Amino acid sequence: MMSEGTFSVVSMRSFVFFYLGIGGVAVHGIPHSFSSSSSSSFWVSSNNRGHPASLDDSTVDDIDIVTGSQFHGLKTFASLPYVNCFSDEEAASKKYDIAVLGAPFDTAVTGRPGARYGPTGIRTGSQRLGGFDYYTDEDALHEWATIVDCGDATLTWLDNTVAFKHLDKAHRVISGRPTANDTVATVPRILTLGGDHSTTLSALRSTFRRWGQVSVIHFDSHIDTWSPDVLGGISDYAGLNHGTFLHIAHEEGLIHNTSIHAGTRGPIIMHSDRDNDKRCGFAVITARDIDKHGIDWIISTIKARVGNSRVYISVDIDVLDPAFAPGTGTAEPGGWSTRELLTIIDGLRGLSVVGADVVEVSPVYDNTGETTVLAAAQVGLSLISLMVARPVSD
Repeated sequence: MMSEGTFSVVSMRSFVFFYLGIGGVAVHGIPHSFSSSSSSSFWVSSNNRGHPASLDDSTVDDIDIVTGSQFHGLKTFASLPYVNCFSDEEAASKKYDIAVLGAPFDTAVTGRPGARYGPTGIRTGSQRLGGFDYYTDEDALHEWATIVDCGDATLTWLDNTVAFKHLDKAHRVISGRPTANDTVATVPRILTLGGDHSTTLSALRSTFRRWGQVSVIHFDSHIDTWSPDVLGGISDYAGLNHGTFLHIAHEEGLIHNTSIHAGTRGPIIMHSDRDNDKRCGFAVITARDIDKHGIDWIISTIKARVGNSRVYISVDIDVLDPAFAPGTGTAEPGGWSTRELLTIIDGLRGLSVVGADVVEVSPVYDNTGETTVLAAAQVGLSLISLMVARPVSD
């Protein structure tokens, strides 16, 4: 093993491999051939001359290695600044208006696990994001709002009850900080990256604490309002899962009876599930309603349903057809395309969105083109754009 700061060159006929023993960084594929005796020179493409430069060349000091790349530094959502929002000292000096929070949790699923890796996957898919939106000509990440990535909440996978307590507190702390632009809004809003869908319950508890009851716009192939007696009835512990959290949110008084599902198509367990769904305050837009009525009808129906209430938007990535989002735990054929979903979300501009999430992303089931995480990242940016477009005062 080489010590820190060592430098070696392996000579090859037409390929050079460098090992820089600084943090284990390897640089390879440099198209230049020379022997180890020439180790005082190396290939510098940014000197605009395309020939070897000396290590002590003074022009090397002028090279900018900090800016100009989407892929440098820590991997945050859309390359946003990282802030340890759980640290009183750091949060006091780095205030924010909108925070991105990862919820790496998947032990409340009834299908395939893997969503604990969702926050990392979505951040990977978001590295290309930035600049002005082609449709709105706005750069939501650099408008009036200071937006940061708080990293992930620390969640155990061994005890769901403890994990939910941790996530409840994480939301409570992040949403309780003073904002950066308090003349515009005084309560920070949160975009959560899931994580299975049960993590939305902690977010709804947080929004209720700060904003009161909200109308939920629930993009999902499933209703997720099942009674714990129907789904998970073997114990109280099992009763809180990714298919019952909206039922529990209703029972806790967190949401209005003006909520709505969109993109629904998954099977129900019992005929009485429809009645319980209505009791929990939800209307339904099915996936096939887009064929019958069109996108404009969907947008206007959602807006009419929630009215002037404050809104929480939750997007289960399985609202998309598996052709567009294979990387999820309970995929259901017959869903919407990525373009259709983004058009619907963008059409909700003007609503008072006080929180949002993108959940159920399981990168292990994604394809090599990262279709799912790219879609989830774009959805996340659209949700942030809605928050920026409509500041909400407390």
